Amino acid sequence: MTHTAHLWLYLVFLIGIIVLPGMDMAYVLGNALSGGLRRGLAAVAGIVAGGVCHTLLAFAGVGAVLHAAPGLFNAMLLAGAIYLAWIGWSLMQSASPLALGAPARATSPADAFVRGIAVCLMNPKAYLFMLAVFPQFVRPEYGPIAVQAAVLGAMTAAVQTVVYGAVALAASRARGWLAGAGRSQVILARAIGLLLTGGAAWSAASAWRG
Repeated sequence: MTHTAHLWLYLVFLIGIIVLPGMDMAYVLGNALSGGLRRGLAAVAGIVAGGVCHTLLAFAGVGAVLHAAPGLFNAMLLAGAIYLAWIGWSLMQSASPLALGAPARATSPADAFVRGIAVCLMNPKAYLFMLAVFPQFVRPEYGPIAVQAAVLGAMTAAVQTVVYGAVALAASRARGWLAGAGRSQVILARAIGLLLTGGAAWSAASAWRG
């Protein structure tokens, strides 16, 4: 297989894992619905920054360390599950789940960015991708490992930006309609909360099986 075909294959795997609904997408969606496009894009930037951290960790060999120490990996899965469940439960219990039109309670774009990094770093799907998929596309015969990791990391950041940016744009445009549709707002927020708690349950189950 040529290096170009190798990169195309990585792109296919990457798109498949990113477009699959999960905690990163739900986080971007929630921020764009509650805070508009600016906050949604700040959340996207946080997720992308977290993705860069994942790439650096994989390059530094942390993935191998986690693989050699399953207890540590399971602890990370469990921590992510607890955090995810807390966000999901908060959405499902709040009287005004998406807080549309309530600037006093809104999270700032800076906060959305920082929390986006935390959400991405605690996403078990990202660690599984880095453990199972990323190492297969870093081959000595294709040149310096650092350059390959940088290219794969740039591809990851680009796909995250396009996919999650589209989610933020679509959600922010739907925000005006939701502001006048209280019941729809509640239903959508509950759906996001269920998605998050479902992801938390899956993460906890993965840690338990480990």
